[in-house]
Amino acid sequence: MFSALKLKPASVGSRLFCVGSLQTQINKTIWHQLKSPTHQTLHHLLDQCSSMKRLKLVHAQIILHGLAAQVVTLGKLLSLCVQEGDLRYAHLLFDQIPQPNKFMYNHLIRGYSNSNDPMKSLLLFRQMVSAGPMPNQFTFPFVLKACAAKPFYWEAVIVHAQAIKLGMGPHACVQNAILTAYVACRLILSARQVFDDISDRTIVSWNSMIAGYSKMGFCDEAILLFQEMLQLGVEADVFTLVSLLSASSKHCNLDLGRFVHLYIVITGVEIDSIVTNALIDMYAKCGHLQFAKHVFDQMLDKDVVSWTSMVNAYANQGLVENAVQIFNHMPVKNVVSWNSIICCLVQEGQYTEAVELFHRMCISGVMPDDATLVSILSCCSNTGDLALGKQAHCYICDNIITVSVTLCNSLIDMYAKCGALQTAIDIFFGMPEKNVVSWNVIIGALALHGFGEEAIEMFKSMQASGLYPDEITFTGLLSACSHSGLVDMGRYYFDIMISTFRISPGVEHYACMVDLLGRGGFLGEAMTLIQKMPVKPDVVVWGALLGACRIYGNLEIAKQIMKQLLELGRFNSGLYVLLSNMYSESQRWDDMKKIRKIMDDSGIKKCRAISFIEIDGCCYQFMVDDKRHCASTGIYSILDQLMDHLKSVGYPCKSSEVEEIYYSSNI
Repeated sequence: MFSALKLKPASVGSRLFCVGSLQTQINKTIWHQLKSPTHQTLHHLLDQCSSMKRLKLVHAQIILHGLAAQVVTLGKLLSLCVQEGDLRYAHLLFDQIPQPNKFMYNHLIRGYSNSNDPMKSLLLFRQMVSAGPMPNQFTFPFVLKACAAKPFYWEAVIVHAQAIKLGMGPHACVQNAILTAYVACRLILSARQVFDDISDRTIVSWNSMIAGYSKMGFCDEAILLFQEMLQLGVEADVFTLVSLLSASSKHCNLDLGRFVHLYIVITGVEIDSIVTNALIDMYAKCGHLQFAKHVFDQMLDKDVVSWTSMVNAYANQGLVENAVQIFNHMPVKNVVSWNSIICCLVQEGQYTEAVELFHRMCISGVMPDDATLVSILSCCSNTGDLALGKQAHCYICDNIITVSVTLCNSLIDMYAKCGALQTAIDIFFGMPEKNVVSWNVIIGALALHGFGEEAIEMFKSMQASGLYPDEITFTGLLSACSHSGLVDMGRYYFDIMISTFRISPGVEHYACMVDLLGRGGFLGEAMTLIQKMPVKPDVVVWGALLGACRIYGNLEIAKQIMKQLLELGRFNSGLYVLLSNMYSESQRWDDMKKIRKIMDDSGIKKCRAISFIEIDGCCYQFMVDDKRHCASTGIYSILDQLMDHLKSVGYPCKSSEVEEIYYSSNI
């Protein structure tokens, strides 16, 4: 269609639509006026167009009759194209106009400011300033809206300066737009300066400033501003209340939430479901489920957001049964509702139930989104269900046009934990964009599979890419060194984590270092490191050292560790069994019995370990001495053969009597 814009009117008529065909689509009583068309005639025809198809037909006739030079008419056409949402057509039309006026610039800038590509608003604004038509008070609000969308900090400052230079600064709509842009850029002091300079503040001004304080966590300032607003006689609206309640939810500020709720009750201000849902969310996130349930029960018209808020309220408190019960009573469920309950089950380790709900979701006709798939991939990672993970991957490839970085990270983690490391690496290198989490996941994947040197090379590549490592990066890196026995490299990276990257080591970093030193036989150095820890060592740190003590048969340090564990009051069955096995292997039966007595007196039972295996696309779980599978006889026969083979080649198989006793007593 747009190639016709560059042709002569006569050739356009032969290639577009004839008048006769157009008469069947546009009012015949109007069309005859095109023999001698006027602005009024064309504007009337354009007003009758209810679609882009009709706008294009009128545009064709404008060209056919040699009326393309009528700037007013083309401006009307351009504004209607923007209203219909066809910015591409509007921009092509704009480019054909030799000298676009201020009206045309403003409409196209407004269109792009509301689109997914607000940068084009800024480019048009620059073009407008350099071409001649000076921006007015209707230009700046939409340009500043584009600055707030990304946000573009420096562009907002430049546009603000341009507005002052052209004398548009005092206009209320421009001031509010500047305020909103600075809030979006998190320049709260600059925003407050603009707010204080507004002589005639509207409710929009107050809401923008309160929202800015709320988003950035300045709850006290938000309350003071709200009180000042009420003292000046400005009535709060829905946006004011939601901003304050959102701040209360985000920062668990119950006092602020109660203050807003009290204001609603005392003033009797009319609120909608958005405010009520914000109240439910506020009480839930502040840990007051009874108040949240009370507000929910008082609602006459509960929508899907209300129900989902209650599901999240119970889920966040770990009350899975209550969350599932509320979910099952929901009259209407959307993808957010399903995501909430599935995520709840995943966080509580109920992976089988989460997958079952996912299948129910698909059967119900609700299409999963990124959040759903991230939860399901997490299930696959934790259960080793590679078959389901591959199905999820196929669904992503077939149905999601643009795969998010978060989803790619989940795929990498799933494949790595399910044993398909090469696939995980291929996905990582195929990502067009990587964030810190992406690098952390792949470093952790290499560490998990024992590729310590490769993990170090990946860390170097991460640094070369310009990304700054965080504490999780070093957890993966130290773990990689530990699993590969790279003691010197582990010491080096632990040191530079503190000295170069200014990251304070946490318990998890000390646990990795203790494990690294312990495996390398440096038990004394590991013990010294624990004693120098600025935080109190937990059961994971002591457990790492205890495992090393068993490898090297150091019962003296092992006894010190058990003393520390008793003082901590932490009764981890695995650690007690480990020490008991050490005494058994050293034939120190009295000490072994003491450990048994401590376990019995404390009511400690050995945890049953559960393993997963995938056979022909199905995932099975099993425990030690598990005979539930129909092929158990054959399985144990193969295991016996493997054990005999290991013994024949000299492998020192350790079979602890205490382990056998505890296994038999718990089956």
